[in-house]
Amino acid sequence: MCTQEIEASCCSAIFRHCFNEETDLLTISLKGPSRPSMGSPWKPLLLLSVISGLADFVRAVAGSPVSYAAVLRMKADSSSSSSLSSRMRLRNNYGMGSPSQDWPPFSRHRFSALSSQEDYRSEESEEFGPVFIQEPDDAIFSLDTDDKKVIMNCEARGNPVPTYSWLINGTNVDAEADFRYSLIDGNLIINNASEAIDYGRYQCRAENSIGIILSRDALLQFAYLGAFSGRTRGAVSVREGQGVVLMCAPPPHSPAEIIYSWVFNELPSFVAEDSRRFISQETGNLYISKVQPSDVGSYVCQVKNTVTNARVLSPPTPLTLKTDGVMGEYEPKIEAHFPQTVLAAKGVTVRLECFALGNPVPTITWRKMSGNIPKKARLRKSQAVLEIPNIQLEDSGSYECKAENTRGGTAFRGHLQVYTLPQWISMINDTQLDSGEQLHWECRATGKPRPTYRWLRNGEPLSTQSRVEMVNGELIIHRLQQADSGMYQCIAENKYGAIYSSAELKILASAPVFSTSPVRLIATVGKDVSLECRPRASPKPRISWRKNDRRVQPSRRIILLRNNTLRIINSSRSDEGSYVCRAENQFGSAELITMLLVKEPMRVELSPIRVEVTVGESVVLSCKVTHDPSLDVSFLWLLNNQPLNTQQEGGHFEYIQTSSTADLMIRSILLKHAGKYGCRAQTSADSVLAEAELLVRGPPGPPGVVIVEEITDTTATLSWSHGVDNHSPITTYNVQARSPVSLGWQTVKTDPDPVTGSMESAMAVELNPWVEYEFRVVATNGIGTGDPSTPSRAVRTKEAVPSVAPANVRGGNGRRHELVISWEPVSEEFQNGEGFGYIVAFRANGTRGWKEKMVTSADSTTYKYRDETFPPLTPFEVRVGVYNNKGDGPFSGVVTVFSAEGEPREPPSEVQAFAISSSEIKVMWKPPIPGPGRPQGYEVSFWKDVEQEEMGKKKRTTGNETTMLLSGLEGNTQYLVSVKGFNSVGQGPASSAIKISTKKNAPSLPPGNLMWIQEGNNVSLSWDPVKARDNESEVIGYKVLLRQEGRGHSQVMRTPNSAVVLALPEGGTYIIEVRAVSEGGEGATSAQVRVLTSSGVRAKSGQLSVHNLPPVLAWTALFLSLMVPSFPL
Repeated sequence: MCTQEIEASCCSAIFRHCFNEETDLLTISLKGPSRPSMGSPWKPLLLLSVISGLADFVRAVAGSPVSYAAVLRMKADSSSSSSLSSRMRLRNNYGMGSPSQDWPPFSRHRFSALSSQEDYRSEESEEFGPVFIQEPDDAIFSLDTDDKKVIMNCEARGNPVPTYSWLINGTNVDAEADFRYSLIDGNLIINNASEAIDYGRYQCRAENSIGIILSRDALLQFAYLGAFSGRTRGAVSVREGQGVVLMCAPPPHSPAEIIYSWVFNELPSFVAEDSRRFISQETGNLYISKVQPSDVGSYVCQVKNTVTNARVLSPPTPLTLKTDGVMGEYEPKIEAHFPQTVLAAKGVTVRLECFALGNPVPTITWRKMSGNIPKKARLRKSQAVLEIPNIQLEDSGSYECKAENTRGGTAFRGHLQVYTLPQWISMINDTQLDSGEQLHWECRATGKPRPTYRWLRNGEPLSTQSRVEMVNGELIIHRLQQADSGMYQCIAENKYGAIYSSAELKILASAPVFSTSPVRLIATVGKDVSLECRPRASPKPRISWRKNDRRVQPSRRIILLRNNTLRIINSSRSDEGSYVCRAENQFGSAELITMLLVKEPMRVELSPIRVEVTVGESVVLSCKVTHDPSLDVSFLWLLNNQPLNTQQEGGHFEYIQTSSTADLMIRSILLKHAGKYGCRAQTSADSVLAEAELLVRGPPGPPGVVIVEEITDTTATLSWSHGVDNHSPITTYNVQARSPVSLGWQTVKTDPDPVTGSMESAMAVELNPWVEYEFRVVATNGIGTGDPSTPSRAVRTKEAVPSVAPANVRGGNGRRHELVISWEPVSEEFQNGEGFGYIVAFRANGTRGWKEKMVTSADSTTYKYRDETFPPLTPFEVRVGVYNNKGDGPFSGVVTVFSAEGEPREPPSEVQAFAISSSEIKVMWKPPIPGPGRPQGYEVSFWKDVEQEEMGKKKRTTGNETTMLLSGLEGNTQYLVSVKGFNSVGQGPASSAIKISTKKNAPSLPPGNLMWIQEGNNVSLSWDPVKARDNESEVIGYKVLLRQEGRGHSQVMRTPNSAVVLALPEGGTYIIEVRAVSEGGEGATSAQVRVLTSSGVRAKSGQLSVHNLPPVLAWTALFLSLMVPSFPL
């Protein structure tokens, strides 16, 4: 399975991990999240699958060899998936306390003379030094775990694959000599870990043949929590009102975070902190500023380790009250406070404590001595704790807490000092240099205190020597030697942390090599030509040129540049030939042959050079080329110096090309097609561009923004600026306006009229007062009308007296003694100002004085006037006017309006009722005598004889109908019926009630014992007669319903007998039902009869089918049917 591309160590690693019970197989391929270990029967199969996949991968990337070590160490998390593309970023992005910045990738600097045309091998195929993917982190290990196993993680990339070793407190860890240590890949596993032996700082060392790098330090600590002493604690006795401090005296514990709380009397009763009681999370002590009788009891200190989740309880401390009196008032005394100097790392949360004893209970306040307390700060626990999240350098300074009560005050002041871990400003990068050159690396970091720097080479400190200088983060090595190659690390550190930047230094030594040879170069007569010579070599080689075996001598026309390029000025046919560049150093030599051909220059003619067209027309631009026939020519069309993409121009452009011409046809030209067109002809020798200008005449562009200079009640003075005329002079401008009440943009009258194309201002006239307008201008030329300008800002015309009177003044209806006047409201467009309303004027016919009433709502359409003195249908003269804040406007014409006529005064006459069925009654009547109070409709009331009228129902006509059908009634029941008229004013008196009884109910039994004989499409149907019960109407006949299956429409046949002959249409299935008919209505429906008729073929008369008959009756029916002659349908 292990092919030659796979190193033996890799294969052994695969087999070793596949059968290690403590390592999941999938972590070998993906390093993903750990999963439960698999049973042994599956592991060989999975192993074969993994190795088979790796072999396929090797064959697939045979052209780009990648080490299996790199494949096996790909990780699914973000720390590695993005890192494989650039080891430079990984190499420079780690360190103790280093922020998680996303440093940009750094390119490899190569200072040797390397050819830009070199076909470099991929980075992954080259050998390179170790690059950390994962470094150990600070850890706190709980000693309460069962396996007592600590894992310190470390992983690196490199080619060859790195090996690993570990340091603890600067001393090598001997994993072979001490059975407690084991290495899996780069991870260090410590079994039976103990604080006494394993506490300290750990470093991972990754090494391959290129060099050695060290990881950042990782501090391993152990979390533990001891037990309280079992010694009984003495009682604390104080006076009421006195302050007290109950000591926690926690047992030995690790420096991990500890949480303190106090139990009062018994669990789960905990002491609640408030302005009087405080628990310090620094000391664990309980402070009570003023003891009350309710505080008497037993107190137990609880300590919790947040890492191990262990809890321990102290022996109880009794608190009692002395009986010798109550403590009087006294000034505060601060018992719990933050240290004199507080050190905090940037970005953490700082908690400053301050609590005082006193009577009355003191109040705590905070301030910053120089400046304000940060806005992000929060006060906790009744202001006893000042909490500052995400602490920054500007939060440093002196802070003061002050405790005050009515007896006095006291204060405590301390200094908060914020430090920062080192952070990189600039780092070192992988570098390749020639032997003998000078290396200059510089790394820079910020931090507080300011960081210092030291350097490592292959994991060992680098000291200043004759060739080596190290000053403030700078490393200079003079006269580089092969022995200087290796892995270098710059360490920036202060007393709070250190960060590492790593880079590989490679010293190059190689004979000259050219990537390609020979080279064919074509130039044109009169042009300059450059022949490059850029070999890859280290150290830099000596360069010489010759032409046709003769040494090239520099002259005024032939120049050898500093980069060894041979430049020929104003080339000619005599410069053709074979040029050889020879490169040579102490390791060897190489030559590059360049064949130079000089051709006649190409000429390009584009016609026409300048052309004017109108929108919608077409034009052809012709591009002709004269060139050396041995060279192929290609064409490229440009518009305004940008390549022309005909596919995106909607079919407006078409190329027509031959070997020496290229025509561009432009169809249905648009304004946007105007511009400078270029035809670029190109051969392998040169490139020539010819240009032509296309002018497109079209409708003018939009004018400039319209400005409203002055506004009155009916005019607006406007100004604008000319837009582009698109090569056709503007003849006129059209001014348009839009208001909230108009239907879009409307042309307005102007002064002057027309507005000529030379003008840039005009007055819009005959506008409506007090209307908000927007204005725009549209330009027109000989080609057409262009797009409108941007609208002006909205402006409102001045107010004016209304000029439009209400329309369609009318009236009528209403209640008795009411005069109702209505009109169509005046639209907002014609209200001409604020405070708009209506003036309603009216007078009785034959009188002189007008009564006027003000209606203040602009939306009103009706006014009602009531006067008990005028009789119904009194004629009035009516007119409606308008007004606003500017004054009164015109009145409408005078119209005659009648007052309300009142409700009907007489009841309908000759009311009659007839029973139609068991559920329906028809009611008829005649209108009342004509007079005031004409009915607009009628209301019929009906109720059972055994009920009160109020329990009955009412039904109204839709107009002046004088008949009504009442339905949904109960059968064989007596009803009382009355009728009254109504109109918009009210209801008139009701007629006298008349009595009417519904008919008995229809028979409840359906026709039974249906029998039928089918002869072709004829069906003879019979049934037993239906007998009505005593409370049912007598049967007067039968209704036969016939319908085709799938259709809703039924044919109905009535018969007084209990038999019928049906002629069915041809084709289909028919359903037949029978119902008894009586005066009370139709009875229940019989069972359905389904009959199938043939389609298109007439049934013979002798073909019979008898249904639902006993055998004897069936033969009788058959015999009778044969005796009856058949008749054609």
